[in-house]
Amino acid sequence: QVQLVESGGGLVQPGGSLRLSCAASGSIFRLNAMGWYRQAPGKQRELVAGIAPDGSTNYESFAKGRFTISRDNAKNTTSLQMNNLKPEDTAVYFCNARIVPWYNSGAFDYWGQGTQVIVSA
Repeated sequence: QVQLVESGGGLVQPGGSLRLSCAASGSIFRLNAMGWYRQAPGKQRELVAGIAPDGSTNYESFAKGRFTISRDNAKNTTSLQMNNLKPEDTAVYFCNARIVPWYNSGAFDYWGQGTQVIVSA
């Protein structure tokens, strides 16, 4: 089975920084795109940033210049460095990965359990 586990969330003051990490493990044949999403109470889950196996990245506008996504293909991990955090960044952050498992020829989206980020003075 495939599992994604996030870590690094917490409480931070406005202007502060957090680094989120996500590790994928299990029956992984191919690990395709990885990304981070977030969901605030009463709102839809939204993309924060994504990264392809070749390292190319995509950021939503609110994340550009503040957040940096990276990945380590050897370790099946992705990280999200978040700087200059704002109260509106408060949300549960989810790791996502598109994975081809050993038992199937197709790719599937897998999700972590989420990690809470609270930005408050």
